[in-house]
Amino acid sequence: MLRFLALLLVLVACVDRPAADASGEEIYAQLCSRCHGDALQGVLGPGLGEGSPTASQPDEFIRVTVMHGKGRMPSMEGVLTDEQLEGLIAYIRGQQ
Repeated sequence: MLRFLALLLVLVACVDRPAADASGEEIYAQLCSRCHGDALQGVLGPGLGEGSPTASQPDEFIRVTVMHGKGRMPSMEGVLTDEQLEGLIAYIRGQQ
């Protein structure tokens, strides 16, 4: 199991950067859905959808977590631009 998680983290870290004009939904699908689920329900990572602990956190919590990582979640610093990050947050909030 530990090997599987290590491999998963490596694969996530090696994901190509999203296209410059990618929507928040496209970014979520490319970078987040493997761990957080297609419907934000959570898989390896926690759920992010309606009623989740993240839904009650401020946007800054999401910003810091995405850009710097937390626990098993890798940092997306250098992967996402500020504009892409804001689009991702807007998409998550829209789904919540």
